[in-house]
Amino acid sequence: MNFFDRLHDRIRTVDSVVSVGLDPDPKRIPAHLEEYDLPRWAFNRRIIDATHEHAAVYKPNAAFYEDPDGWAALAETVAYAHGKDVPVLLDAKRADIGNTTRQYAKLLETVDAITVNPYMGRDSLQPFLADEESGVFILCRTSNPGGADLQDLELETGEPLYERVAALAELWNENDNVGLVVGATKSEELEALREQVPDLPFLVPGIGAQGGDAEAAVEYGIADGVGLVNSSRGIIFAGEDQGEEFATASKQAVKRLKRRLNQYRG
Repeated sequence: MNFFDRLHDRIRTVDSVVSVGLDPDPKRIPAHLEEYDLPRWAFNRRIIDATHEHAAVYKPNAAFYEDPDGWAALAETVAYAHGKDVPVLLDAKRADIGNTTRQYAKLLETVDAITVNPYMGRDSLQPFLADEESGVFILCRTSNPGGADLQDLELETGEPLYERVAALAELWNENDNVGLVVGATKSEELEALREQVPDLPFLVPGIGAQGGDAEAAVEYGIADGVGLVNSSRGIIFAGEDQGEEFATASKQAVKRLKRRLNQYRG
């Protein structure tokens, strides 16, 4: 089965479309974990223990691991999540050309899916797209305010750039392994993109700290039972002020979000 088939089964098993973002900012990790050789791994392990029964995927952001100890922590995190039968989506936003992008695509040997940047065109994504078993989420319409600087630019055809990206993603989906990253902060754009590409699964960030529309995220983000709604800080740092009980608060937070999203699922 490819990634989206496996994700469909996972969503049904745990009755959840929640993606838990594992972004262990070292400045926010509880002090009692600093005694460990890999504090980020110690933190993630406790988060996974507390939340895995309610997580459709885990989504570590590569930015929080790009140092020697960080890569070691990420490797342990991925292996541990897989041991809990939870797929891992690496939020890396990679893309390049030639041998460089082939090297980037080797990340898919250890994770189940990845986010990529379409700015350099199809050849920069081809090694990812060619991996039939892995998922490839293409950045389309992001939830940050500055996304409009480029994504909203109107092309000669009259369509905004992000709509062209969606159209290209549909063309590139020859292996049924392509999804889109579409932020939850613009519900009308979520709706329009769903109409444009009715079959592509969406990864919808922006629900937690960014205050996105949960109902729209579910209604338009899920296609044929497959899609993800991500929360990172809102889950993993829910117990930031609770010391050694931080993971309990994370479990409560993911359960709340799961219930909130499930009320909109068909």
